[in-house]
Amino acid sequence: MRFTKLNYCQYLLSSQINYTMTNLAEHLDDISHDKINYYLKNEKLTPRLLWDNAKDLIVADDDAYIIFDDTVVDKRFSSEIEIVRKQYSGNEHGIVRGIGIVSCIYVNPKTLNFWVIDYRIYNPENDGLTKVDHVKNMLIGLVYQRNIAFETVLMDTWYAVNKLMLYIDSLDKIYYCPLKTNRLVDDTYAKEKNKNIKD
Repeated sequence: MRFTKLNYCQYLLSSQINYTMTNLAEHLDDISHDKINYYLKNEKLTPRLLWDNAKDLIVADDDAYIIFDDTVVDKRFSSEIEIVRKQYSGNEHGIVRGIGIVSCIYVNPKTLNFWVIDYRIYNPENDGLTKVDHVKNMLIGLVYQRNIAFETVLMDTWYAVNKLMLYIDSLDKIYYCPLKTNRLVDDTYAKEKNKNIKD
């Protein structure tokens, strides 16, 4: 039996906890861990491939939401994977060794369906990009290359930075993101000094 992109992508979509090659091999007849390992070493699974497979399934809506979120795939027991690095994991509430992934999800608010449409691997040692840079690059792609309709950007505290919020505003999009209580803000249009959010 031949191992294909479809096999691997279906596994990633259906597995909720364990994403290892060993676990996948245990669930496929005639496919060994070594065969999957060989495939992954020689195959490029790019964000473009994700978009090419999702774009015809999306039910677009002018009022759609774009969600940006990140996750860390825990690889604390892996010492050979090049892109494994120490980083903060919200699930662990602390630093773990893992692979950081920034995801872009398209949500149709009328049908309540959603699609993962883009992602980036967080690997600043290799590309010099921050998580905020990745989000901005995905936004640029959505607006200027993919031309997909959406109205609102929802994002985590990580992305609540001035330059990104100003960029989203320049696109005439609405954005929502939680702010840390130690941030200084001004909701008086410069009539008063910045105040701590909790005040």
